[in-house]
Amino acid sequence: MTSEQQEALLGIALFAAFADGAKADSEREEIRRIAQSLAAESGAPNLPRLYQEVLLKRLKLEAAVQKLSDPSHRQLAYEMAVCVCDADGQQTEAERCFLADLRDQLALEPAQTQAFDAQASALAGIELPGNAALPPVAESAAAVALASSDAELDRSILNHALVNGALELLPQSWASMAIIPLQVKMVYGIGKAHGVSLDQGHVREFIAAAGVGLTSQYLEQFGRKLLGGLLGKIAGKTLGGIGSAGTGMALSFATTYALGQLAKGYYAGGRVMNTALLRETYQGLLEPARQLQKQYLPQIQQKAATLDAAQVMAMVRGK
Repeated sequence: MTSEQQEALLGIALFAAFADGAKADSEREEIRRIAQSLAAESGAPNLPRLYQEVLLKRLKLEAAVQKLSDPSHRQLAYEMAVCVCDADGQQTEAERCFLADLRDQLALEPAQTQAFDAQASALAGIELPGNAALPPVAESAAAVALASSDAELDRSILNHALVNGALELLPQSWASMAIIPLQVKMVYGIGKAHGVSLDQGHVREFIAAAGVGLTSQYLEQFGRKLLGGLLGKIAGKTLGGIGSAGTGMALSFATTYALGQLAKGYYAGGRVMNTALLRETYQGLLEPARQLQKQYLPQIQQKAATLDAAQVMAMVRGK
């Protein structure tokens, strides 16, 4: 894949990110930061310039599409755009219109995209279990229960981090799509363990308040996969492979682990942190999580070698 084709794919990803016109300033800033970060990769396109051109509407969607002549690249562009639009939940009407227009411009028939649309919709539309608050625990048993649940929560957080790190190493477009739903389910479980009733809206607000952008997180995963040669299929062969992924990948392990530890402290402490303290605490947890990621990289790679779509969907659905 040429640098021009990479730029076209990343440009379409940015168009998808801004399709609903409702991104908060914090999310826009995070997308800008990611563009600068990815630009430092060897041979990467000028992403900060691309970000500005898309945001200021100096670049047209048609121009990006025209750079993609290979049918597999066009299919990848559409799949990636669907994932970006679905990253923060169900699609808005503006996003649905954007995707329909993009599909037409890419000359893709609805039959070609129907299966992927259904798969992405199923991942984005996860339902959490019943949200009834847990019954109060007798004070005499509280210390024992808390110690037990604390260890269990640490194991659950580590397991979610390992799975999400593995998903980032998979070349399929849907793989990164599953990371955010699994983070949502993890935070929900942590809240429930502390007797807090949560729904998807509250969980996603918590994740955003911590400074973990939903759309920007997927964009970063996509960008790193693309620039690392891990995305795309030509003549039925997947470009790149799990074995070629270095420690620069699997960043979702660190993000998920830090987010889980933040949620554990937040709900155990009575939810008294404000947004500024949440973000500061999350950033403080992120660097140790990155060091832990290096330690667990062999396990992450091993798990990536065993995951398939059916397993991932079952995990997202909690089966």
